[in-house]
Amino acid sequence: MSLVLVTGASTGLGLATVDALAAAGHDVVLHARSEDRLEDASVLDRVTATAYADLADVAATVDLAQRLDQLGPFDAVIHNAGTMDRALAVPVNVVAPYVLTAAMRPVGRSIVLSSGMHLGGGTDLAHGGDYSDSKLWVTALFLALAERRPGTSFHAVDPGWVPTRMGGRGAPDDLVEGHRTQVWLATAAESEIDPRAGGYWHHHSPRDPHRSAVDPAFQDRVISHLEDVTSLRLE
Repeated sequence: MSLVLVTGASTGLGLATVDALAAAGHDVVLHARSEDRLEDASVLDRVTATAYADLADVAATVDLAQRLDQLGPFDAVIHNAGTMDRALAVPVNVVAPYVLTAAMRPVGRSIVLSSGMHLGGGTDLAHGGDYSDSKLWVTALFLALAERRPGTSFHAVDPGWVPTRMGGRGAPDDLVEGHRTQVWLATAAESEIDPRAGGYWHHHSPRDPHRSAVDPAFQDRVISHLEDVTSLRLE
C-alpha cells in the first residue's frame, strides 16, 4: 500500500480522492486550509494524518513541506488544492505545488490537477494571472518536471467540469470520474501507465495539452519565474 498526500481535501474532488484511496487500503495524509473547512469530519477516522496550512502563503507552505517530510517519504502527492479566485489563483494553483515540490523530499509520483480551461490560458507571467492562466502554467511546470526529475513520475490531470463547490451544482461531468484518474496515477502499477511520466490526462486517457505547456522555452520561463517568486530552487 502507498502513502499518499492529497492537498485541498476538505471537500469536493479532494475529499472524494481521499475516500477512494482510504477505501483501497492506502495510507492518506489529508491537507486542508483548516479543520473547520472539512465538509465531512468523519474523514478524520479514515486518514493516517492531517496537515493544515494556507497554501496562498509561501512561508506557510514551506513550513507545511517541512512538517510533511516528518511523515514521509511519500509514495505520491496529489496536488488537488485549487481556487478560481483571481487574486489567489496563481499562489494556490501554481506557486504552492512548486513550493511543495521544491521544499519536500522527492516523492515517487506527483500529480497536479489541471483543467480543460488551461487551453484558454495566456503566457504572460509578469502581470498575475487568472484561473485559466494558472492552469496552463502549472501544466507546463509539471510536464517540465517530468523531464527534469526523472526519479519522480509527474502528471497533470483534467478532472472535467464536476459538481463541486467550485464547479457548481450544474456542472455536467461526473464527480466519480473526476477523481479516478488521479487515484490511478498515484497507485497503479507503473506498467499500467503510458506514458509513465509527463502525461496530460482526462478520464484515464492521455490528451494533447496547450502547445505552450510542452514548449521548453515557456517551461523554462515558468520555472525561472517561480524560483524568483519563492527564492526556492529545484535540485
